[in-house]
Amino acid sequence: MKIQENAFAIACAAAFAIIWIVCSLFVMALPNMMSDMTGKMLHTDWQAMRWHMSVLGVLIGGVLWAFLAGILGWFIAKIYNMQLQNS
Repeated sequence: MKIQENAFAIACAAAFAIIWIVCSLFVMALPNMMSDMTGKMLHTDWQAMRWHMSVLGVLIGGVLWAFLAGILGWFIAKIYNMQLQNS
């Protein structure tokens, strides 16, 4: 079954945008816990660092992540569809 590349790209972008918003809200509400969790995920100590968040930063970061996720989703669907043709 072929994947519609553009639809999949939009779905990926939307999913990443939603996750970005949820993550940003958690960072705003629980900065210490999120810093500790991020440090564990990246194998580093983030306790000495601070979050620098602004509404504009969240907005620009969300748009960029959604855009990149859309490109990645389109690319994954394209490769998947190419594999179907070669089977």
